[in-house]
Amino acid sequence: MSSATLMASLAVLISLVFATLAAGAAGVRVELTRIHSGPGVTASQFVRDALRRDMLRHDARRLAASDDGTVSAPTRKNSPAGGEYLMTLAIGTPPVSYSAIADTGSDLIWTKCAPCSDQCFQQTAPLYNPASSTTFRVRSCSRSPSKCAAATPPPECACQYKETYGTGWTAGFLGSETFTFGSSPADQARVPGVTFGCSNASSDDFSTSAGLVGLGRGALSLVSQLGAGRFSYCLTPFQDARSTSTLFLGPSASHDGAGSTPFVASPAKPPRNTYYYLNLKGISLGTTALSIPPDAFSLNADGSGGLIIDSGTTITMLVDAAYRQVRAAILSLVTLPTKDGSESELDLCFALPSPTSAPPDMPSMTLHFDGADMVLPPESYMITYTDSSLWCLMMGSRRDGEISTLGNYQQQNMHILYDVGQETLSFAPTKCSML
Repeated sequence: MSSATLMASLAVLISLVFATLAAGAAGVRVELTRIHSGPGVTASQFVRDALRRDMLRHDARRLAASDDGTVSAPTRKNSPAGGEYLMTLAIGTPPVSYSAIADTGSDLIWTKCAPCSDQCFQQTAPLYNPASSTTFRVRSCSRSPSKCAAATPPPECACQYKETYGTGWTAGFLGSETFTFGSSPADQARVPGVTFGCSNASSDDFSTSAGLVGLGRGALSLVSQLGAGRFSYCLTPFQDARSTSTLFLGPSASHDGAGSTPFVASPAKPPRNTYYYLNLKGISLGTTALSIPPDAFSLNADGSGGLIIDSGTTITMLVDAAYRQVRAAILSLVTLPTKDGSESELDLCFALPSPTSAPPDMPSMTLHFDGADMVLPPESYMITYTDSSLWCLMMGSRRDGEISTLGNYQQQNMHILYDVGQETLSFAPTKCSML
């Protein structure tokens, strides 16, 4: 299906979907659960898995943006499961509940469908079966017969797809369905005609979920299909395994007293056109402005460089010219001995006297965006490992000219609002577990 045809069909649904969301006084509220390692896994291992997901995600982005457009996805059994935050929603009539990865760095909504081939990973929840739903419809691809999915019964022709991520892949055909969103009956909304991927083959890297919900800027993302104008989330602290984070869709996505910065126009070339780019102008540690080149985070005409905000990446990754300045500034303030951070796969770590020792006091770090400052307390850029007496910087470096990323560790306890209608990002420090 061409982009023009898809956009035309989606436009017919936008007014109905928007009315559905607006019907609730507060919009839709969805709980998010962080993917945590199993019992007995150390804090170091937990972070190491997250950083390995980050590396795979970055490598996939770099390859997808290369001149030949070639992307390879890992299918290793020892790869950490993809995704960072899970949301629960329901699909079909009668509705079948499933858990999906929420991801601002991609577009497609998909779930595994029955019957599923031997290439599907195992899941504990029942598979969604389109034959059992009265509201399932095939997303027609009759204008492009070469893209018809062979598994679709005639005379219908469903558009086939294959999506590759940093930690895996999924393939199947496109359909439309009624989706149910909301954490409780009071704020639930049933939305008809949502285009999604019915996956009948995938790698086992998504074993923690039954699919994915893309929140990016593309036509197939949940944000674009809902047409509600804005969404927000508030992420609880990284190592808090008990509290749930929150995603707000539509009118409920709002907060007061927030700083606001405009989005930078995304490059036209996929996959970068789905990302949310920001203009980061500089960084300070305490009252000291770091000597970072003014163009370190510029988005270049060829689509290289720039800085994006991403819910699916854990740590903030800065181009090397900026990272070296942050690293040097922290080293100048900390008198603890440095320690090899290979156990956690972090670059800069310090040795605490004991597992119960409190880290030294540190100033806040300020990210100076165009029009607003994001102030990060020490616990949002440093992390303590009580199992190994390590205290580490939760940032890393990328080669100059590559994409820098504002990760979710730096977004914890920050209510972040994406106003896609006004093309702005707003943020306000918030105790997210209290929302």
